Amino acid sequence: MLDFRFVDGTRLTSVIEALIFSSSEPISWRKLAEIVQQSEDTVALDERTVDTIVEQLNTRYEENDLAFRIERSGGGYTFRTTSRFYTWLSIYQHENAYRRLSQPAIETLAIVAYRQPITKPEVDQIRGVDSGYILRQLLEKMLVRVSGRAKAPGKPLLYKTTDTFLKHFGLYSLDDLPKPREIDEILKDDDMADHRRLLMERQLEMGDGEEEGDVVGDVDVDVDGVVDVDDSEGDGVGDVG
Repeated sequence: MLDFRFVDGTRLTSVIEALIFSSSEPISWRKLAEIVQQSEDTVALDERTVDTIVEQLNTRYEENDLAFRIERSGGGYTFRTTSRFYTWLSIYQHENAYRRLSQPAIETLAIVAYRQPITKPEVDQIRGVDSGYILRQLLEKMLVRVSGRAKAPGKPLLYKTTDTFLKHFGLYSLDDLPKPREIDEILKDDDMADHRRLLMERQLEMGDGEEEGDVVGDVDVDVDGVVDVDDSEGDGVGDVG
C-alpha cells in the first residue's frame, strides 16, 4: 500500500502530501481516503496507513533539513513551520507572529475548554464577574460556539470550543489539553518561576489600579494562526445567552 503508484506513475505518498499541502484547513484521514478512492477505488486507506505515510514524509523532511513538518491538529493533518525558524518568521510577520490574549479572555476560554458544555451563568459564577462581552468576542473569533441549550430555568445557551480552537493551539483533540497535574508541573518549572517573578514585578510597577480587561503583558499565545481577541470586557454590553 505504501509503495502504491497510480496509473500515471504518481506515488500514493506524493498524493497524500499534495492534498495536505493544498488544504487551507487540517484535512482528516477520512477525507484523504475519500479523495484517493474516487480516483482509484482499489485503494482503501485507513488512519494507520495515513499516519505511516505522514511519518515517512516527516522523516524525509528532517533528513533534508527542511523547514516544515506535517502535524496532526484540529482533527486532521496540516503543514507547520518548525519552531526553530520563529526568530526569522517573527521579523517577517512582526504584527501577526504573536497576538496577546487578555487575562479575562484566557480565563474564559480555559473555563469553556475544561468544563464544556457550559453556560454563561456557570462561567460567570466561576469567574465572579459577567463574561458576556468576552464570550461574544470568543464567538466572533470562532474559538467557541453555541452547542445548544441547557435543561435549566431560562434554557441558557451552552458553549463549547471549536475546531478553530484546536487548530490555533496545536491540538488534535480535546484529549490533548494539559491535565491539571501537567499544568502544576509546568508552573513549578524554574523557567516558569522566573517568568512569574518578572510578571509580578511588572504588575507592581504598573500599580494596583489595573482594569480586568487590560492585557497581561507577558502572556503570549504562540499559535500558527492569528488569535486576536479584544482585550476589554466593555461596559454596558448585553449578556450572551
